[in-house]
Amino acid sequence: MPRLLTPKFLLRGFEISVLASLVGFGITLIYGNDFHAFLAGIGRIHWVWLLVGVGLASMDWIGGGLRNWVVARHVHPSPSLTGMILAGGMGAWAGYITPVNSGAGPMTMYTMRRYGVPLPVAVTSTFMSFVATVLFFAIAGPLALLFGAGRSLGERGNLLGLSLYDLFQGSLTIIGGIGVLMGMVIFFPRFVRDLIHRVAEWVSRRSRRVAERLERLRQGIDDAHASVIAFNSPGGWLALFWATILSAPSHANKLLAGYVALRALGLNANFVDILLIQTLVMFLLYFAPTPGASGIGEVLSAAVMSSYVPRELTPIYILVWRLILTYFTLGFGFLVFSSWVRRGLRGVDQEVLAEPAG
Repeated sequence: MPRLLTPKFLLRGFEISVLASLVGFGITLIYGNDFHAFLAGIGRIHWVWLLVGVGLASMDWIGGGLRNWVVARHVHPSPSLTGMILAGGMGAWAGYITPVNSGAGPMTMYTMRRYGVPLPVAVTSTFMSFVATVLFFAIAGPLALLFGAGRSLGERGNLLGLSLYDLFQGSLTIIGGIGVLMGMVIFFPRFVRDLIHRVAEWVSRRSRRVAERLERLRQGIDDAHASVIAFNSPGGWLALFWATILSAPSHANKLLAGYVALRALGLNANFVDILLIQTLVMFLLYFAPTPGASGIGEVLSAAVMSSYVPRELTPIYILVWRLILTYFTLGFGFLVFSSWVRRGLRGVDQEVLAEPAG
């Protein structure tokens, strides 16, 4: 991943993200087809709920930081809580301005290194935080369905003949599949590693470049297994348990942005239904190719929420939703990273991860 996260690369990602988001917002304005209603919608915003949105946006930092701290302190004595909070927020910031959230992990590790956490510990902590995220959704989703949450979604939405409830169940199935694959990598690394090696040998006869990438994946599997070994103790499993619980507040802005945006516009809806819909949106946007799912996110969210948001209010809803979801974190993260650049940062690549600037 050399030179992946240089200041120039991140600035370009930020520009693309803003431009694509403006395009997506423009599409929602056309869809709303009532610019006067959009302007009037600004006047009807309940600013108290917008302040709640600011608090939600801070969960990128506080929730994610507490989770980093819980897993890091198991393998490193007394990690800086301030540093772990910054690592959580800056990881989210970098994820929002890089395709498919590719910058989140490297930036999280880099920030941990700035606050004295050794690179191997940073790699382990970042990976275990990801494991905690998958565990949280793999457990919480089925439990929600088991207790009957979101049944009313079956009466809403019609995307390719599927209701919102059908879409949520489908996304949950995929999350469960990812969890199974991760479990195989973690607990049966030799089997998966040998399988990849055999595939790489077969592919090498057709594409040496792809084969080399597969071989690097073998090293990633070894690293993942080493991370799990570091947590294979009562204290480690307890840390993973708390990290899984803390995955809820660390994703609070993504899960609750839609509901808070509705309330900010004076619209009422079932809290659990909107929570499940936002879980679906979050999962779909995670794989979007644009930085922060910009452009795609605006259009997708407008389509999914069309059953709850009047057409003429869709643009202002999307604006408030996007503010909570990414814009507040983007703004603050940009200030933090700019201060690092002014102090002599040259780039965030593998070399700098090993020896960060002061």
